[in-house]
Amino acid sequence: MRIDHELGEKELPNVYNTAAVARKLAEALVETYQLVLESQLCRWNVTGSLFYSVRRMTEVHVTDMFAAVDAMAERIRTLDHPAHIGSAALFGQMVGSQHTEVTAIEMVESLVFSHNRLAARLRALVETAECAGDPVTADLAAARGAFHERAAWMLGATAK
Repeated sequence: MRIDHELGEKELPNVYNTAAVARKLAEALVETYQLVLESQLCRWNVTGSLFYSVRRMTEVHVTDMFAAVDAMAERIRTLDHPAHIGSAALFGQMVGSQHTEVTAIEMVESLVFSHNRLAARLRALVETAECAGDPVTADLAAARGAFHERAAWMLGATAK
């Protein structure tokens, strides 16, 4: 498709595959919410010498991620797809896993793993969005991935 502009003709991009991009973005949204919950559990239960630093860090992370899920859901809606998540997907892995006592170090190590896993998912989303010709979602995913990489680094440095 071509369009004439005052500055000349410009090739318009093909309509990109919004379904694939929205699906991968929804997966990242669910995983972000899971990480919000995991971070909250850590905040509520951390004890010992890491108490204050981990509690402050996770507070900042939860606040950031909670705002991010709204931006992610709005982007899914902008792509003209529904933004909803099932409670089974959201709570599936977490319900039975938090009944045992874990140390502050174990909680932090779990958060580091979860942040790194989500960062990897977001890097894959960047690639999907770029292949689909969707730079807006690619930028959103890249920014979120950078946040999670930094969070993993900071938490990991705390646990050493």
